[in-house]
Amino acid sequence: MSDSAKLILDGNLQVFFYDHLQEFNTRSLSPLSTETIFYSSLVMDRFGNSEKFFDQVNGRAREKILGIKLMESSQFPRELQKNALKEIAEMSLLLCGYFYDSLNKKIIDVKYYEDVGKIAYTKLNSFCPSAYDVPSFYKRMASNFSDVTMLMSLVSKKYSKETDPALPWLILRDRQVS
Repeated sequence: MSDSAKLILDGNLQVFFYDHLQEFNTRSLSPLSTETIFYSSLVMDRFGNSEKFFDQVNGRAREKILGIKLMESSQFPRELQKNALKEIAEMSLLLCGYFYDSLNKKIIDVKYYEDVGKIAYTKLNSFCPSAYDVPSFYKRMASNFSDVTMLMSLVSKKYSKETDPALPWLILRDRQVS
């Protein structure tokens, strides 16, 4: 059976994503922290259910408009604002990472979603100045946003039907993969 035809039989999607993110992270010239990889795998697991990726409007699924949600979040009470910022940041991370190629078909490019995600993580840091026993964790997520999305994109490409799994991976900045 070819690698692309194999089923993923891991009972825990978060562990599956963690293992693959960590695999690419170890090949990086500037590896990310274990906490960052762990958190990123949780994000990927959380949005493994596509229902969390869409809003329901009049009984129909509609893409979440993250820029508008970011602006609206500033009007929310503190706890709701914190939750909204986390969701916006995480969705931006996943869009720019795992679903990077799908953004090529959109009018708004990856840079927009990257900026929205970084802003949301920076604002979230003021609500949660520490996470996973790491000071300024979400501020670090904002500064490592591009590196995290690169790893997510590599995991996505690894399981894409178009990608030859036998190809060697060299991890560089700016989405250059060879």
